[in-house]
Amino acid sequence: MFLVHHLNNSRSQRILWLLEELEVSYDLRRYERDAVTNLAPSELASVHPLGKAPVLEHDGRKIAESGAIVEYICHRYGRHLLPRVNSDEAITHLELMHFAEGSAMLPILLQLYTSRLGEAGKPLHPRIEQQLDSHFHFMDKMLRPSGHFVLDDLSAVDVMMSFPAEIAVRQGWGKRLPRLAQFVEEIHARPAWKRAMERGGAYSFA
Repeated sequence: MFLVHHLNNSRSQRILWLLEELEVSYDLRRYERDAVTNLAPSELASVHPLGKAPVLEHDGRKIAESGAIVEYICHRYGRHLLPRVNSDEAITHLELMHFAEGSAMLPILLQLYTSRLGEAGKPLHPRIEQQLDSHFHFMDKMLRPSGHFVLDDLSAVDVMMSFPAEIAVRQGWGKRLPRLAQFVEEIHARPAWKRAMERGGAYSFA
């Protein structure tokens, strides 16, 4: 049985969604962000040294990092969500699995942190905005006619890309990037995503 350490309004929501898609049983331990600071509670530091979520426990092992968790789950219960080994799609899959937590999240987090600096952060805003524009347009361009990123049906990459895509749409980029907005809309309409919402609780990016 999987145990998911889940933080509200975080990247761990997509882990719940993946498990619901695969209809894999799991236990859930929920944590709430501080209402003032929006930081994760100190209890998470007893789960993992970085005090972040998601963390997956399985067979006596703790696994952190969303991409690693998604691949771990898919290799055991969701091989159909992974492209054929050594195919061209597998290379794109590898790229985008890393992009979702690497390149895509960097300007998003910079925007979040510099927004808290007030006037001191303003000189960085134009560059961050340019990077958001570049990365969100890249995501929109990478969507296939089927509305998915790698395969013509749901894949592990769609799960990983859902979080930065949700942020893009929530920030208003969906008006300029309708394909990305449609991707998020279709994800949110999936029965498994709705079940994950029921299990995980309030989620600001819904």
